[in-house]
Amino acid sequence: MITIQKKSDISNRLHFQSSSNRNASFTPKRHLWIEFFINRITQTVSPFRSGMDEGHLIELDDLTVIRGNRSVLKNINFKLKEGEIVALVGPNGSGKTTFIESCTGIIPFKNGKLSYISNFNERIIIRNKDGRIANIPPIGMTLQNDGFCGEETVGERLLSVLNIQDDEEEKTYLLDSLLSEWGLYHRKSSRISLLSGGLKRRLSVLSGLSPAIFSANPIVILLDEPSEGLDDVASEILINWIRTISNRGHGVIFTSHDSDLIDCADRIIRIEENKPIIESEGNSSGEIIKIPELKIFTKPISIVSLINWAGKMEFRNPIDTFGRLTPALVALLISFSLIGNVNHNTFNNQILSSLILLPAFITCIISPALINRFNEADCGKWWYINLGTKFRPVSSVIGASLLLPLPLTYLSWFVLTGNNTTLYSEDVILWLWLPALSMMDLAIASSALHFLVSDLQRSHASSGALLLIFLAWPFLELTEALSVIMTDGMSFSLQIGSPLISCLFASLVSSLVWLVAVFLPDA
Repeated sequence: MITIQKKSDISNRLHFQSSSNRNASFTPKRHLWIEFFINRITQTVSPFRSGMDEGHLIELDDLTVIRGNRSVLKNINFKLKEGEIVALVGPNGSGKTTFIESCTGIIPFKNGKLSYISNFNERIIIRNKDGRIANIPPIGMTLQNDGFCGEETVGERLLSVLNIQDDEEEKTYLLDSLLSEWGLYHRKSSRISLLSGGLKRRLSVLSGLSPAIFSANPIVILLDEPSEGLDDVASEILINWIRTISNRGHGVIFTSHDSDLIDCADRIIRIEENKPIIESEGNSSGEIIKIPELKIFTKPISIVSLINWAGKMEFRNPIDTFGRLTPALVALLISFSLIGNVNHNTFNNQILSSLILLPAFITCIISPALINRFNEADCGKWWYINLGTKFRPVSSVIGASLLLPLPLTYLSWFVLTGNNTTLYSEDVILWLWLPALSMMDLAIASSALHFLVSDLQRSHASSGALLLIFLAWPFLELTEALSVIMTDGMSFSLQIGSPLISCLFASLVSSLVWLVAVFLPDA
């Protein structure tokens, strides 16, 4: 049975803090428009469990994973039941983390397949030996390296995970209630980089568990070494939360060396290199406690979520903008010092057009700061798990220099031509945006190549960077287009060498480079 709590009862509950944070104050919003459900009788099974005891959430069939020259997992067959807790144990390097990552579909398989079972009992194949086939349904995930960017605040991180679309008052209340449960409310507005290791881990574990609370249907929760770095109080909260959400029908898989945490498992799987897995029955310890059970559900992590996150990180710390702008302005100053006193009547327009477009080109080919943000604590891996095949194309666009080429091109024109603008066609001012617009396509292609190189092994990364040389071709086409506009004005002719065709050809080459860089790695 589930009863609706009074608002006063909820307010009292939300003042609960761990022993390490009992002095942190928390005052809930004075006006609530949500119904907050709490299981009053802890022995009562959640409605999610009704008729679902024999259902499965995830299946691995004959899985073999090779990393380097080593077979990490070999011929693994595994099924996770609804409401089941499975512990993965074994020595370091035995393949526990690889097992977890295999369940997300982000690593290639030598053999076998990964399937998720939908709420309509349909089998969805996520990945097989031929590559990624589909994206996984919503899951909860705690990575070994946490999976968030230090520039995020604690509150922002949890909102990114939950993707709640309700009004601000309800959203704030829900956020505050969860943070209070884990003793993080007093750090809600703090940047993650300023947290201690223990608080970071609390946030990472909460981010992995909380999607189960907001899910209308049983989901899979994957936790990689969740108790690592937690104190005794937080570890006890973790164990009881795992037991409680499993009681609601959610399936949990975790890796651990912590004997207390392993005791809460219903099934224990021991993994050792080049040996068959050994299964045994667990102790199923842990208490079913009163944790939030909401009627407000989250939406899957979307492209918009990543765009909003990336924009917020760059606005807070614009290292990408300044990292691109600085060398571009240096190049412009050098160009001005070289041609500032030349006679524009005799100066080659082809050279001048290349110098005008050079600062914009430099901003396009510089490595995106988004790559560094993704590499921090496996932040990009978390987004990749949730977005699947959408991750690469979206990231290549978000990470590209889309705002700088246009203003820099006009700035370069006025700086490098000075008082000599009358020597060139009047169409230049009206159509200078055209090659600058095509430069944006080049920027997206460059961003995709940088993401491709960042995923390569170190031995191949240096040679992979040489792929950027291909982008010199569209750049030369754009300089040719600008040179023609400067000399003869804008032409809408469809002949080879006309400004319009040159810009279209540059965009086409850039698009082909982007397609190869984005879709080839996911094959």
